[in-house]
Amino acid sequence: MGLFTSIQIAASGMAAERLRTDVISDNIANATTTRTQEGGAFRRSRVLLAQKEPGLDWRNPFIPSEIERGPGKGVRVMGVEKDTADMRMVYDPTHPDAIQSGPKAGYVEYPNVNIVTEMVDLISASRSYEANSSVIQGSKEMFMRALEIGR
Repeated sequence: MGLFTSIQIAASGMAAERLRTDVISDNIANATTTRTQEGGAFRRSRVLLAQKEPGLDWRNPFIPSEIERGPGKGVRVMGVEKDTADMRMVYDPTHPDAIQSGPKAGYVEYPNVNIVTEMVDLISASRSYEANSSVIQGSKEMFMRALEIGR
């Protein structure tokens, strides 16, 4: 494990959690949007994360690859996808976006965004960001103590 590996792993986590926070904020902002440019109601988005595979990052040429194999290399964003859950249907025949004919006449299709779920996800992303920040701070303090020992 290299000197800055812990910081690189925590930084990848912070970047992923920042993106999660942005996507969750977009979901909350559009919780009542019934008309989008693509047509229809807004669909909730979510971030897909995966473990970083060895070899995706820059490798230190001075450390043999056998030594660099560790328990983890961080996290990477696989993408942002739309949630395919059913939309929320609310009966409001006076709404301009109400369905005009058929068995769902008078119903308005609202986004599949649940504010409670989004807030829980936002708190989770915030706590994860803080935890990764604490790892970086702890590593920094450890490096400073090591430098003090060397004096």
